[in-house]
Amino acid sequence: MNPNPRRWLILVVLCLSTLVLVVDNMALTVAVPSLAADLGATAQDMQWILESYMLVFAGLLLTAGSLSDRYGRRKIMIIGLALFGLASLAATLVTGPGQLIAARVAMGIGGALVMPSTLSIMITVFTDENERRKAMAGWGAVAMLGLVGGPVLGGALIASYGWESVFWINVPIAVLAILAAGTLMPESKGPQVKPDPLGAILSMVGMVALVWTINEFAHGINWISMGVAVVALAAFIGWELRTPYPMVPLKLFRDRDFAGGSLSLTLVQVGNGGLLLVLTQYLQFVLGYTPTQAGLAFIPLAIASLIFNGVGAGLGAKLGNKLTAVLGMLVMAAGFALLATTSGGFVMVAVSQFVLGAGAGLAMPTAIAALMGAIPAEQAGVGSALNDTIQQAGAALGVAALGSIATGSFTAAMPAGSPTSIAEAVANPALAAAAREAYASAMSSTSLAAAAGVLGAAVLALILLRGRQVGAHAANTPRTDKTPVSA
Repeated sequence: MNPNPRRWLILVVLCLSTLVLVVDNMALTVAVPSLAADLGATAQDMQWILESYMLVFAGLLLTAGSLSDRYGRRKIMIIGLALFGLASLAATLVTGPGQLIAARVAMGIGGALVMPSTLSIMITVFTDENERRKAMAGWGAVAMLGLVGGPVLGGALIASYGWESVFWINVPIAVLAILAAGTLMPESKGPQVKPDPLGAILSMVGMVALVWTINEFAHGINWISMGVAVVALAAFIGWELRTPYPMVPLKLFRDRDFAGGSLSLTLVQVGNGGLLLVLTQYLQFVLGYTPTQAGLAFIPLAIASLIFNGVGAGLGAKLGNKLTAVLGMLVMAAGFALLATTSGGFVMVAVSQFVLGAGAGLAMPTAIAALMGAIPAEQAGVGSALNDTIQQAGAALGVAALGSIATGSFTAAMPAGSPTSIAEAVANPALAAAAREAYASAMSSTSLAAAAGVLGAAVLALILLRGRQVGAHAANTPRTDKTPVSA
């Protein structure tokens, strides 16, 4: 099969589409203090402003991936970008936390339509193993640039134009990505199969209920939502295994590379998703950073990630995906452990972020390359969405679980009757010193929990991922046969 002559330009479009999603999430974390003050948002409100996007995103990814395979990956991606941009405009006009949560839900729907198309188009356009590895490394580097550039840009914009500007910056990126996709990208579809509306409904209900349950852990177990999550997800798995036209090819989990890559990345995202929220508040409320300074504090993470993204691609080709991914995850766990030493102030934060970035640069591209190589080309959209769903669920669970750990630890260390929000506590001169000390302790507890999650990811990768594979298409070329994958 001849390679697409526009494949590198198409990669630019895919990177832009991913960039708009990443920049928004990271810029928003820097805006937390400004949002809380301007909109009168409580700690629970802020958690839901962040959580609602990921909750809807994770709940709709599988359906969006199926739609992209059925109706066209470029078409669905453009629709998602347009919805994301319009919802971002709406977010600039809100006057209360409830309205902003609604806008974030709409942004989550748009993001869910965009994300599955990026990786699915990538694995269909880049058919050569070495080129695909380079493309994924480049895509990962751009995502990391957005991850860190988001807080930097967001901090600068907030200082000059207010928190609304973190949503304004989404609009030109979305418009540029839409124009580039329409001009450069060919349409691609999977085979036409019968729709699976019951599977779509069960997956959405199950994921929403699961994230809702974990988000409420700080206030006690919500047995109703937990019951809904267990029943809906169990019914979803049972139905997908039984129906002749499943929305999700669960047989992919019989492939060790897909299972090991996706499940280990889930645990990595649990650590990443929750800790970044806690870290941005630590920098501003405990160390006294402005939004701009808090954004600039993420630069060590960006530099290390950009450097080690390239190093990881080279090591993956020489050592194989398994060893490179495990090494990167161990380095990440060390970075989280260093971050638990918050008494070191900014120096320790900078060093720990550099170590985190180095580990992420080694681990993420190789783990993604391993699992994407197990997906049949004709199921690229829903297979990519399955991976994205697992990871986004991990990120959502991370915000919920680690956010709950941070809130619980902070509340336990404060005097009885004190506010549960660090923003409210530091505003009270009588509580400010105790609040900063309590939040530093909460930061340590959350960092150690994240380190434990990434260590678990390394163990999963070590057990499940295959060792180094020989051959041009051994590990990273999509399967084109229709036989069931097996371990």
